[in-house]
Amino acid sequence: MFEIGFSEIMMVALVSLLVIGPERLPKVARIAGYWIGKTRRMIADAKAEISAELHAEELRQAFEHQDDLKQLQDLIDETRNAGNSLQSSLEQLTQDGLTQDKAPHEEK
Repeated sequence: MFEIGFSEIMMVALVSLLVIGPERLPKVARIAGYWIGKTRRMIADAKAEISAELHAEELRQAFEHQDDLKQLQDLIDETRNAGNSLQSSLEQLTQDGLTQDKAPHEEK
């Protein structure tokens, strides 16, 4: 992201030494390190939270997709049952029709 080379770091250290002074520089460096670390942890926590939310949203979408598939499977089963029922009704009507057709011929 930001490219900071050794020469830039040395320039900042030299200016800090001149402005702050050699007595207070270690304390300022510790405080700066503390705040940099705290900022990094806060950014890492925010990234982890966003990642967890994205993962949770993906799971919600997967469950919704699974529910859609379940509804589709139920619809297929209903259609299959209706087709089987229709087929058995047609077979029954065909058998009844053949039985009735044979009966009048036998009487003649």
